[in-house]
Formats: sequence, structure tokens, C-alpha cells
Amino acid sequence: MLTTAEPVAKLVEAFNKLPGIGPKSAQRLTYYLLGRPGEEAKALAEAILALKEKTRLCSACFNITVCDPCRICQDRERDHSKICVVERPSDIPPLERTGKYNGVYHVLHGPISPAQGIGPGELKAKEFLSRLQDGSVTEVILATNPNLEGETTAMYLRRMILPLGIRITRLARGL
Repeated sequence: MLTTAEPVAKLVEAFNKLPGIGPKSAQRLTYYLLGRPGEEAKALAEAILALKEKTRLCSACFNITVCDPCRICQDRERDHSKICVVERPSDIPPLERTGKYNGVYHVLHGPISPAQGIGPGELKAKEFLSRLQDGSVTEVILATNPNLEGETTAMYLRRMILPLGIRITRLARGL
């Protein structure tokens, strides 16, 4: 017997599918939205729809964008001879906030993860390696995560890049 109204139960279920949102958080978010004005719920729904309808991947770096190429790849002030390789689009904003990096990026869309059956073919690794072929790239910064999967990904990329004679650096970690 269902004691919760169907729309409430459906939204709780939808929130519960999001990463990091458990059943209690899903329920809390749902009841929070119920207590807010209808315009706020509508604005949230419209923002979610716009996210799916208006964004795409940049054809050069595979970052999420509304224009192609993305604003970073279009920026002539940036050093296009340096590419910082990241696992996910969410890795770019923290690097940009430092104000220290003026190159471009390449988003792999995940790390190599043999345990999950994810190899280089499931990532944007082939596309990255093809970006290096014209000789205009002089430095690659490997900014994968400092965990087993990130290190595996960095090691694979390093092996692919070394024969090209391109300088390879790794982001500093730790203190």
C-alpha cells in the first residue's frame, strides 16, 4: 500500500538515482521543493531541460559547451601548444580558478578502469592522441586523479605520448 502521493514518490526515486543522494537526502530535497513556490520548481525543471537540450561536447577538447568549439578552445589568448588532460569536465573549473594555467584542455570522460571494464577505447583517448599528430603541441600536462585508475590512465597516455617527443608533466600532489 502506497502511503506517499505518487508524484512525491516519483521525485524521491528520481533524486535517489543521483550520485551521492541517498533515500533520506532524496526525500529531504523533495519535501523542500514541495514547500517552495511553484516558480522555483518550474525554474529547476527548466534548468534541467536546458542542460540536456542546449549542451554538447566540444569537438576539439570534449568539454561540455553550448558552442562548438568551446570558449576555451576558441580563445586566441590561450597557449594551444599546451594541453592539460583531465578525467571529467568537472575537473576544469578548479584549474581555471587558480588563474595559473593558460593552455587548453582535453577531457577523457573518465579514467581507465579494468575493474569496471573501461579501457582506452571507451574514453576520448584516441581523439586526444590524434590532436597531437600535427606537431603543434609541445607540452601535455596529465591531470588525472591520484588514485589507481588515474595513475593507470596517466601511465597509458605517457606510453602513447613518449614516442612523439612531446614534453609530459604531471600536476603536483600532496602538500
